[in-house]
Amino acid sequence: MFIIGNLVGAIAQIADLILGAYMWIVIVSALISWVNPDPYNPIVRFLYMATEPVLRPIRRKIGNLGGIDISPLIVVLAIVFLRSFLVGSLMQASRVLH
Repeated sequence: MFIIGNLVGAIAQIADLILGAYMWIVIVSALISWVNPDPYNPIVRFLYMATEPVLRPIRRKIGNLGGIDISPLIVVLAIVFLRSFLVGSLMQASRVLH
């Protein structure tokens, strides 16, 4: 059973890394949106392509809040929840399976 425990632990660590990296991508994208970025810059294009598919549906659901876009905040809070709940649960399951 320890092999399955190690597998679940590895999946939890990879999920934590991916969620953490995506959280920083969302934060950087939100910070860059405060200035007038060059839309042809490859970094700006990457940030837009990586975050817009997640942010757009949230923006549609919450609507306009007086010109303030809180969709990045909602995504960051969701990522924090997933890192705490999902990764924590997987790590605990990994320990139980050892």
